[in-house]
This record gives sequence, structure tokens and C-alpha cells, in this order.
Amino acid sequence: MAIEWYPGHMTKARREIAEAMTGIDVVIEVLDARLPYSSSNPVLETLRSNRPCIKVLNKHDLADPLVSKAWVHHFEQQSSVRAVPLEAKERGAALNLLRECQRLAPHRGKPGKTLRAMVIGIPNVGKSTLINTLAGKRIARVGDKPAITTCRQQINLPGNITLADTPGLLWPVLSDQNGALRLAASGAIGDSAIDYVEVALFALAFMQERYPQRLHETYPYTANLADPAALLLELGRRQGCLVGGGEVDLSRAGEFFLRALRGGKLGRISFEKPGDEIVAPPPRDEEGIDASAAL
Repeated sequence: MAIEWYPGHMTKARREIAEAMTGIDVVIEVLDARLPYSSSNPVLETLRSNRPCIKVLNKHDLADPLVSKAWVHHFEQQSSVRAVPLEAKERGAALNLLRECQRLAPHRGKPGKTLRAMVIGIPNVGKSTLINTLAGKRIARVGDKPAITTCRQQINLPGNITLADTPGLLWPVLSDQNGALRLAASGAIGDSAIDYVEVALFALAFMQERYPQRLHETYPYTANLADPAALLLELGRRQGCLVGGGEVDLSRAGEFFLRALRGGKLGRISFEKPGDEIVAPPPRDEEGIDASAAL
């Protein structure tokens, strides 16, 4: 089944971000370090235009460090872009972002010249956690489900810096279904919009291709199973995901595996690396109109 997920508040969110962007000096785009390409919304890229940008590779503690290093190099080939791997709960690393903002907008952040930064990103990449870390207190709602933030808010920080938080924004039609499956596997798309079996089979096939040793170390009985479907069946049997008559509940088995994968039980992995053949969908707004033409 095709994955589509676009909660109603996101229609309003896109309009709010477009309006607020006109007064922004630096954009802080929060990405999932495990899938920086798929977690980058082309609509947001269009909205920020040529403003200086910090690409935050959040959840760095869950990502393959060698692949993250390659992504930093990739992003910093772009003009006025910095890339910073971090874990949003680490205050020291988060505060470095403010210094990066001042480097990118050296004439702001002074008395009478407030530096205006905006945090953007798709749902569940850690925007609210980063906001709370920077503020040193709980301001933004945080949860383990996507689409927690549903309205824009503004936070005043030391150093004459104002930070705008925004709702997570996915694009209305996930044209690249491989990208959609990566997002679903990472937890960025609400579980109500996905098929656990389909996403788990995709994730298992990926692990067999890119990280077979991690998969077999975590679940030794998978070493002799090449077919992802057989692997999911055996995983469900071993983990007790059973229904009447001892039949395996594949949906429960898929959910079990995805939770383990998202939680780092299979080690630090990245779902994509620079150079992977990923086709970007055209940036379109909530009504299907080319976003670049609408600005």
C-alpha cells in the first residue's frame, strides 16, 4: 500500500512558516541523522530560499558515525550551509548551534539587532527536544509520536537571539515510496498510517543488504534465512508473537522488529548515505501546486 500521511494542522503550518520566514536570519533544519535526505522536506528547502542554514543531524547516537561524517561533508559543499551531528538532549552541543547562528549572521545578535532563527523539520526528528535543551527548560511538548507540535511559538534566548519553533511538516504526497518506507521505519510517520508487515519487510531487507552482521548478532537465528518474509515469520515465532493455534501474528512481529530498530537495539545504522540513488519528488504544497511557483 502507498504511504501517505499529512495531518490537518500541516496545511496551516506551511502557511505560517512561509509568512514567518520573511523575517528570519538563519534557518535551523533538524534532520534525522539516520536518513538526512528522506527527512529533508523539499517544501521547507524551497521556503528557506537562500537564507543561511544549519543542518542539524539529530539522533546522531543512533546513526552510523562514518555515514554521518560523509553527510556533513556532503551538506557543507553547499553555500552558507553548516552541518552539525548531535543528540538534541546534550546541552553543550546544542548551545554550539547558537554560536554557529552568530557566525552565519555576524551582523545580528547584538543590542537592537536581534538574531532571528527558525527551527524547521519534518515530524519526530527532535525539534521540540532541541528547543527545550536550548531554553534550559521545558517549553515545547515532546513525545515519542510524530506531530506533537501543532502550532508556532517563539522563544527568547540569551545573546539577543529569538528562536521560532514550528510544527513538523511533511509533504502531502510521498512520491518516493522508498523514502516513505525509510521514514516509516525510522518512526517519522505515524504508525496509524503504515502497514507494520510491509515496513518491517523493507527494513529487514535493508539490514540484510547494509548491516547483515548487526542483524545476525542481534538475532542469531536469522543467519541462514535469506528471505525477509521467512525471517519475519521466524522472528515472530521466537518472540512469541502468536495467535490462536500457534500461528504467527506478522503485524505484531513487524511492530516488535521496528521498535527494536528505532530504539537502537541493532546498533548504530544509517538508512541512506550520500550517493544513494534517491529521486527527489517535486516540492508541492498541500493543494498539489508547485511550491516554488507559489512563493
